[in-house]
Amino acid sequence: MGGGYGTEQAQMRHNLATVLPAGPAYAHINLRPRFSFSHSSLLSLCSTMNWPALGQGLRQYSTRAARNKRVIDRIIRVDHAGELGADRIYAGQMAVLGKTSVGPVIQHMWDQEKEHKAKFEELIPQYRVRPTVLVPLWNVAGYVLGAGTAMLGREAAMACTVAVESVITDHYNSQLRELINLGEEEHKELIETIKKFRDDEMDHHDTGLAHDAEMAPAYTALSNVIKAGCKAAVWVSERI
Repeated sequence: MGGGYGTEQAQMRHNLATVLPAGPAYAHINLRPRFSFSHSSLLSLCSTMNWPALGQGLRQYSTRAARNKRVIDRIIRVDHAGELGADRIYAGQMAVLGKTSVGPVIQHMWDQEKEHKAKFEELIPQYRVRPTVLVPLWNVAGYVLGAGTAMLGREAAMACTVAVESVITDHYNSQLRELINLGEEEHKELIETIKKFRDDEMDHHDTGLAHDAEMAPAYTALSNVIKAGCKAAVWVSERI
């Protein structure tokens, strides 16, 4: 048993000697049959053995992986916050207009937002993403926005929908371009999810216009204020 191990180790030394120059710099290398390397160990080994190209490649891979992780975290965090806010907006609208003629329309859009929120609640643990700390704030703010605009009338509620979905559609399109640049095949699942949700949001936008959103009092001013608020919420949720 001992002789077999010694023979194997001697053979490994002989094989390695054909690719490594002689010298004390390599005398410390342990040639046990079973070994594994961590990422930091590999970088250290590449440096010791004067393999700068391989070491540089590993560092670049590590940096790229970390950068991609930050992008994915940001995307899932802000989208989860956005879908939570949208869910609360429609909940507020339904509380005021649920029994009116536009109640079924709002309910349909709300049901889709519930699906969106549920999906991102799955992705949060799947990708190990920390949700924004502002979840409680968006929970309340979304409901207040939905109920408040609904109290101004169904046209104002639809104007709110058009403004919010306009910002979210543009936001999703920007994320899709970013994910495709990172690697379309690598992020296929997330890309397909965002594409579907983007299309739903576009339908909500068009539904709002079809239900007299532009007839709301002070439509342009109301729309601009809501859009500015949504953009601010997106910016903050991406970061904290």
